[in-house]
Amino acid sequence: MTSRATPPLRAGLLVVQPLKRRHCAECRRGPLTLLVLDEGAPRCLDCADLGHLVFLPRGNTALTRRSREESGLSAVVVRFNRRQGRYERQGVLVEEAGLARAEERCLADAEARRRRRTRDARRRAAEDLRFTEAFAREIRRLFPGCPADRAAEIAAHAAVRGSGRVGRSAAGRALSEGAVISAVVASVRHVDTSYDQLLMSGVARNEARRRIAGAVEARLRGWGTVAEATAGADMRDGRAESA
Repeated sequence: MTSRATPPLRAGLLVVQPLKRRHCAECRRGPLTLLVLDEGAPRCLDCADLGHLVFLPRGNTALTRRSREESGLSAVVVRFNRRQGRYERQGVLVEEAGLARAEERCLADAEARRRRRTRDARRRAAEDLRFTEAFAREIRRLFPGCPADRAAEIAAHAAVRGSGRVGRSAAGRALSEGAVISAVVASVRHVDTSYDQLLMSGVARNEARRRIAGAVEARLRGWGTVAEATAGADMRDGRAESA
């Protein structure tokens, strides 16, 4: 092996994956898939007293670290990369019992992470439920005539986490009057008018909104809103938030 292909000196044991066919200088076995360079001569793992170790490929940092912690004896495995002109780490050799203990530790961590994700999901679901209920109450406050089930439906639609809808905006999370009104107007527009059909028939959005503005305002007046004037103005100039 040339000097360029000599593995770099480092703390700990080093094992090489050879690029060429090499045989053990001691027992003559080969070709070797792994070898140790002993004063420049290749030795098989058995002759180097490493034959009882098992190979753990790189890729799982936590498992590698813990396997080395749990092993009384370990070695780093490298291979020369001709294109890069350097040795690159391929994995480690560790004691089989140490690897088993490390895997148990990682599995315990995975279970802990799973439980944490479950707790976080439950917490978010509870937060979303409280927010949706508060949003529905605000709809009922602003639109006393809106049926309770319809208010709940509007709130649930507007407040879906990650949807980008008005309920998840900063104003929506603050339960601002404008955001709540926008959510109600959007629901009325899509559910109680021919707005969607107009869009599907090729009518431009602004023109479709103009055509159904009267129907939206009539529905809002029927719900007896304390914000009727604001909603009406929104509908007339097309500023109400879409779903």
